[in-house]
Amino acid sequence: MTSRAPSLKDDIQPVSDFRANTAAGLRHVKRTGRPLVLTQNGRAAAVLLDVATYRAMIDETELLRDLRAAQDDIREGRVTPHDEARSALLARYRGWPRRRR
Repeated sequence: MTSRAPSLKDDIQPVSDFRANTAAGLRHVKRTGRPLVLTQNGRAAAVLLDVATYRAMIDETELLRDLRAAQDDIREGRVTPHDEARSALLARYRGWPRRRR
């Protein structure tokens, strides 16, 4: 993932300041690769990320969920030995792809 931790000095901004200069805030996120933390009444209210960082976070989250599900399957014995899975797939897809006439 390309995102870095926000700088407490440069990457925290009140929503009102962001609203007044949205384009500069977007340029800052794109240029630094760091998230911009928006505050309301002195408290964190939202985080602005560039699209690539957001996509990487989503992809990583999905991968971690898949790994956790796989670990659960292994722990619960919901597995098929490699040789059995290979034989079943070969039997099912023998001759695939079929040619169209």
